[in-house]
Amino acid sequence: MNPRSGPPGVALRLACALALWSGLAAAQDMPDVSKIAGFVRWGGVLLSAPLVLGSLVVLRLIEDGARKLGERFPNRRPTLQKLESVLRFVVYIATVSLCIWLSVRLDPAALAVIGGALAFAVGFATRDLVAAFVAGLTIIFDRPFQVGDRVNYGGQYGDITKIGLRSVQMNTLDHNVITIPNNKVLTDVTSSGNYGALEMQVAMDFYIGIDQNARLAAQLVEEACLVSPYVFLGHQVPVEIRQELLHDLVVLRLKARPYVFDCKYEKRFETDVHLRVLEAFRRHSIAPPAILHRDARGAPQKP
Repeated sequence: MNPRSGPPGVALRLACALALWSGLAAAQDMPDVSKIAGFVRWGGVLLSAPLVLGSLVVLRLIEDGARKLGERFPNRRPTLQKLESVLRFVVYIATVSLCIWLSVRLDPAALAVIGGALAFAVGFATRDLVAAFVAGLTIIFDRPFQVGDRVNYGGQYGDITKIGLRSVQMNTLDHNVITIPNNKVLTDVTSSGNYGALEMQVAMDFYIGIDQNARLAAQLVEEACLVSPYVFLGHQVPVEIRQELLHDLVVLRLKARPYVFDCKYEKRFETDVHLRVLEAFRRHSIAPPAILHRDARGAPQKP
């Protein structure tokens, strides 16, 4: 035997022993897939599929029922939309809970094995979904706005049509559907015009020349608002008058603050009132702003 062959042989045996020990340690750290599979009720997994399909049918029935009842009873539409949102969350939570109960044997050993193997992976993959879900629950109970509200958010203006598990849907006045993640809604400023009510204030601006009859103009604006078929008469119609500088012109701004009886008629209300005000100003010779010159006594004169 060559005496110089001894040390390499010892080193080889040590390397093999070290590799074997490392493999055993890694095998002990790895989750036992067979144990995890043993906690799964495969019959319950099969039953969960029709349960999920049934929940989708129930959600569609709730949505259609709320929409039809809202059309039949317009004055109850905000209440029905809020009830629809709550029922939607109840169906979500009940379906997920039943699927877990049917598909997994939830004993202490199962929770220990499944939790140790999947907690980190599932938590990392669904952190945004969980944050959005918690934010959705916060929106439901804290109510910064409600389904049916006319909301201004992030430069978008429209009606909140759905508050879901992950996001809020807004239907803009241009009939574009905007999807907003729930956790984004809670961190940004949101303005609600009606906050659960049907009626909503609609501010309108009118401008006249500095030399015009402001009192008569304010009276005509108020009358135009009150005779509109879209006005809500439960509130008064204040008209504010203010002198302003607009495009290098000194003007009188008349701001009316009437209420529309249903927020979905906001733009029709604005159009109707503006047409009535234009006709009334024309009949009473109330002119828009114009460049004026003053005479020797300081009285304004048109050039």
